[in-house]
Amino acid sequence: MPPPLHWCRLFSACFFPWRGSSIACFESSFPSIVQSCGLWRKVIDLMSGRDSGASRVALVAGVCSLLALQGCSRDAARPAKQTDSRSADVGILQTSWSANAAESYLDQREKWWIAWSTAARDRGTFCISCHTSVPYILARSAVRTASREKGLSSVEQALFDNTTRRVRLWNEIEPYYADTALERTESRATEAVLNALVLASRDSQTGKLRDDTRTALSNMWSLQITSGKHKGAWLWQQFGLNPWENADSVYFGATLAALAVATAPERYSALPEVQDHLNLLRAYLVREFPTQSLLNKTYALWASTKLPKLLEPERQKSLIGEVLEKQEPDGGWNLYGLTLTWSWKSMHLSSILSLGRRADETKQETGSDGLATGLAVFVLQEAGVDKNSRQLKRGLSWLVANQNKDEGSWAAASLNKRRDPSSNVGRFMSDAATAYALMALNKSID
Repeated sequence: MPPPLHWCRLFSACFFPWRGSSIACFESSFPSIVQSCGLWRKVIDLMSGRDSGASRVALVAGVCSLLALQGCSRDAARPAKQTDSRSADVGILQTSWSANAAESYLDQREKWWIAWSTAARDRGTFCISCHTSVPYILARSAVRTASREKGLSSVEQALFDNTTRRVRLWNEIEPYYADTALERTESRATEAVLNALVLASRDSQTGKLRDDTRTALSNMWSLQITSGKHKGAWLWQQFGLNPWENADSVYFGATLAALAVATAPERYSALPEVQDHLNLLRAYLVREFPTQSLLNKTYALWASTKLPKLLEPERQKSLIGEVLEKQEPDGGWNLYGLTLTWSWKSMHLSSILSLGRRADETKQETGSDGLATGLAVFVLQEAGVDKNSRQLKRGLSWLVANQNKDEGSWAAASLNKRRDPSSNVGRFMSDAATAYALMALNKSID
């Protein structure tokens, strides 16, 4: 049941009479923030006496400050050009977007990443990125499996060769990052999961589990955390970068590990020797699930469609509903809205005032984007939502309408700072967006 928003309006008008319309503007312009962070419910709790104290009063003032400061411009909150897909016909999906253009874009981007000097690592290798390399290989594998295409592209082969080389040199090669002891440990654990996922994805296309993939999976299990808060997961690279390299990313990494195990052929996940590890992993994903962002929960939903006994059917059903509720009026989803979480423990005035802004003080993008939409539509299909349902039709139509016809890509923006979208670094999030969009649309025409 929605909270009585007239209370919030009245409170805001009393504290900020010169901006009495700020809440109404905020609701319409920033629905992702309003729905995700739970601020409304918390404010209602404060004003109705269910919570008290000076710190709580300060929080309310901070919330209202946020509303007053965010601005009321709908034009600023939404991209200038956005296609309304409510009446679009899903029958156009096979003809009005280009899978070949999307694959070409992804090949070019991964080829650039491989050659980029910043990605270079020990022994002539390169690091695997969560924004470009991982989505690339997942998309390429999914499309090839569906189309029964034979043979790897030269770029895929280079990525697999690089990963295999690092697995074979595991005890000799330097980690991706090694400036501090903690960085070395986090980097090694992160790489172990990514190596296993990349090679398992390759082997899933042939149905044969190679020795190098078995070794990669063994390396991964050897670094699984066995005690403490993150028992069952892996340490993860922490660079303070959303959404895949921050404090919340440990859970994301665990979902990738689950996907790696589930993807590995020859019924690897049923082997007796991995059951203790799997039980720890399942327990972690279930235990930490309630506190996760909806983005992390979406990755967990994806993993649960591949790995049995990960999420109970009722929790899956509830999560599907949560994701569908986040659909924007134009049919897409917004990445920033999926990353927001709420807890009293982490709440302070600075965090309230920073809502809706990146670290460089620029505004977060609040319109639909290719990354969130592609991921949501793909995972919902994987979870059994009918592609002909009204909401998935609208999501698929948004993807068709928003492919860049010149490049074959879909756009998404950094959550950390404003970047030039035409630059190589500025395309990182669009790399992931294009991969997930390709997977979603490809899935719809299986």
